Amino acid sequence: MTLRIVGGRHRGRLLQAPFDDRLRPTASRAREAAFNILLHGAPAEARALQDAVVLDAFAGTGALGLEALSRGAARATFIEKDRAVLDLLRLNADRLGETARTHIIAGDATRPPPAPQPADIVFLDPPYGEGLVDAALAALSAAGWIAGGTVVMVESAVKDAFVAPAGFVLLDERRYGKAAISFLLFQR
Repeated sequence: MTLRIVGGRHRGRLLQAPFDDRLRPTASRAREAAFNILLHGAPAEARALQDAVVLDAFAGTGALGLEALSRGAARATFIEKDRAVLDLLRLNADRLGETARTHIIAGDATRPPPAPQPADIVFLDPPYGEGLVDAALAALSAAGWIAGGTVVMVESAVKDAFVAPAGFVLLDERRYGKAAISFLLFQR
C-alpha cells in the first residue's frame, strides 16, 4: 500500500505504510476530502486547522496528524498502543522532519493520560467494529483532551451505526467506500 501526504507543504511525500493487516490507514481520497471539509466546507466553528493543536487518537501510521501538520497545524499529539506501530509512527514523523512538532504517547485512547491542554481538533480512527468510539470520546473528554469548541473527526465503518453522543453536535457526515467520516463539535 502506498500512503502519501495529500496536501500542504509535505504534499506528495511518502509515509511508511504497514506491511500487514494490523492497520487500516485512512485512504488518501477520504483523507483529502476530510481535510477539504475542515478547511473549506465545514461550518465556521470547524475551520480551525491553521495553528491548531491536534490529537490523532488510535494514530497508527500518523497519517491524519501528519497531514494536519502539513496543512498548517501548530502541533500534533499521537496516541497509539501497538509498540511495533509506534516505531512506524516515529519513522513517519522523522521522515517529514516533524519530530519537533509532534508528541507521541504510547497508550490507549480509551484510557489516555491527562492532557496538557485541550486539542482544537481530534482525529479519532479506531479499529472498525470494536465499539471504541463512545468509550474514547468519553475518556478523552474526561482527561481534558476534548473541551468546549473542540472539533472531532470520527472515522467508522459505514456498516457501524454511529450516533453523536451527548455533548457532541453532528456538523457533517460523509461516506467514502466502506468508511464513514463524521465531524462533531463538543459543546459542553
